[in-house]
Amino acid sequence: MQWTKASERNVYRNPWFGVNLADVVLPDGRHLDHYVIRQRAVAVAAAVNTADEVLLLWRHRFITGSWGWELPAGVVEDGEDAAAAAAREMEEETGWRPGPLRHLLTVEPSNGLSDARHHLYWTQEAALIGCPEDAFESSRRDWVPLKAVPELVARGEVPAANSAAGLLLLHHLVLG
Repeated sequence: MQWTKASERNVYRNPWFGVNLADVVLPDGRHLDHYVIRQRAVAVAAAVNTADEVLLLWRHRFITGSWGWELPAGVVEDGEDAAAAAAREMEEETGWRPGPLRHLLTVEPSNGLSDARHHLYWTQEAALIGCPEDAFESSRRDWVPLKAVPELVARGEVPAANSAAGLLLLHHLVLG
């Protein structure tokens, strides 16, 4: 049941993503046009403190009109290592500098439409270095108990797929 790409061409591009149109051959030989969003990798950082709390952003997403908790995240710049990008994003968005980051997981949040890969990292060390450079990205930044994560996800208060996956795995790893 494997689909095969016969060809693909770009129909729109900007600095953040490209929209391509692919000619896809189905297993029975039929062809179909399929739009594909080509995106740069995203790096995500999670810090867990000694009280088993995780540093989260409370933010609004205008596209979906939703509010929710998210982990700091952003695009991996050209030539940048994903772990370094995760550390940079945490510092810019929260004012906290993470300690050594370990890979947690990589997810493909919408692999039926996009090639986006989100690389999540975590640390058990973080130092407050000052006000966040990108404070406009969130309404607040809080240390939230990991034990609250399953309930927050269940209530829809962690709508971002990358944050929900990472937080649930951290809940399992740290709290067992």
